[in-house]
Amino acid sequence: MTTSPSEIDTQPAFVHVPVLSQELLAELVVRPSGHYLDATVGGGGHSRLILASAPGVRVTAIDQDLEAIAAAQATLAPYKEQVEFWHGNFAEYQPQMQFDGIIADLGVSSHHFDAPERGFSFRHEAPLDMRMNQQRSLTAAEIINHWEEAQLADIFFKYGEERLSRRIARRIVEQRPFQTTTQLAEAIASWVPRQYRYGRIHPATRVFQALRIVVNDELTILETFLHRAPHWLLPQGRIAIISFHSLEDRIVKHTLRAAPQLQVLTKKPITPQEDELATNPRARSAKLRIAQRNTASH
Repeated sequence: MTTSPSEIDTQPAFVHVPVLSQELLAELVVRPSGHYLDATVGGGGHSRLILASAPGVRVTAIDQDLEAIAAAQATLAPYKEQVEFWHGNFAEYQPQMQFDGIIADLGVSSHHFDAPERGFSFRHEAPLDMRMNQQRSLTAAEIINHWEEAQLADIFFKYGEERLSRRIARRIVEQRPFQTTTQLAEAIASWVPRQYRYGRIHPATRVFQALRIVVNDELTILETFLHRAPHWLLPQGRIAIISFHSLEDRIVKHTLRAAPQLQVLTKKPITPQEDELATNPRARSAKLRIAQRNTASH
């Protein structure tokens, strides 16, 4: 889920700029009086567009972050009779009905990056937290300060695709404890070769991605959701998934393709147009994949 930057010096507003919104709406083919599942409602941007696109539409909106649900409730207030909220992880959801369409906008919202106290970003000093659902116990600090060197190297390589995973893990174990995001990011930057330090992305980016994925168990949860979601669709109902990095996109691509109930409609993922990138640079890595439930599937 990608949102626009918000004010940092005050409590950040959960402002949501829905990514690939026109493309998603076109592919979802919203039906009048249809019932749609927004599995990652975030600030409510995509749900608002779905509700506005046809008469009598209903939305069931899920998020594991209570701040996101509060923001979505405000955004969707004009449609409050047509929206039902559910707090929790989309892989744990057990619907009592089938839907005309399902959407999921994966990853971290910009609200999380822009809210320093949540610990997702090293642009601000903050505790090493990274929990999307703050009722969970595992934090990034727990992983960094207590996991074994081999475990750290493994997750940095597997989930961050970090080539220097062993070197970074060894130095972390030698120099921990680390308390804050900036302390860890600056240390990582000091341990990598000079040419690596001034690359396209900050040297700590991949480690932070890996920590976030592990703290929130993102890829396991995504696989569970994608195996269950086809059963939640009505015949000819569509599922639209927006992902933001290659690990997510690979899971989406292969799981949709392997589902016997589904026909994949996007051979290649849909990506943002230049005009969207100009107004929302954070959309640059977004990829949208669509599949449709077969008429005769069970």
